[in-house]
Amino acid sequence: MGTRLLSEKLVKTRFPHLRYIRIHTSDKYKATIYAWTEDLQLSKQDALYVENYANAYLYPYVVFQVKAYCAVRADKVPLLQEVPADITQTALRSNLNQYGILAAINRQFPYGRLRFKHYDVINSIIHFDFDALRRMEEKEKEHMLRCLHEMIPLGCFCEVQFLEDEM
Repeated sequence: MGTRLLSEKLVKTRFPHLRYIRIHTSDKYKATIYAWTEDLQLSKQDALYVENYANAYLYPYVVFQVKAYCAVRADKVPLLQEVPADITQTALRSNLNQYGILAAINRQFPYGRLRFKHYDVINSIIHFDFDALRRMEEKEKEHMLRCLHEMIPLGCFCEVQFLEDEM
């Protein structure tokens, strides 16, 4: 599965002169690569090379476009927020699958179990259920969603239904 972190690493490795790289799922099955050199520039040639590379070698289910990094603000791309190191390491695995995602979340949130529910192919949404053993605060739910967003494939979105035991 092609996560944001793994994709950024691959692009940085292939184009080391690009200092700033950010990849964001812009729509279902679409992702935008934002890039700049050290001089805060993105030439048309670099944009074309990165776009051709991404569309040919990254993930066949995602259409990539490339923009200058300054477009992040105009496109209202959310700010990056920290996630635990375990989540980052999981997201960087090239062999990541749904079982790896479930295991990583269940390690981070041991007071419940995340289960894969179904994948909505038309809307590119992965649906999960989280069977919580206690009532979860909104901050905890938001944190789980941030972690999941780092581990799901580019071009996909996710939703979690929180099922809480009333004690």
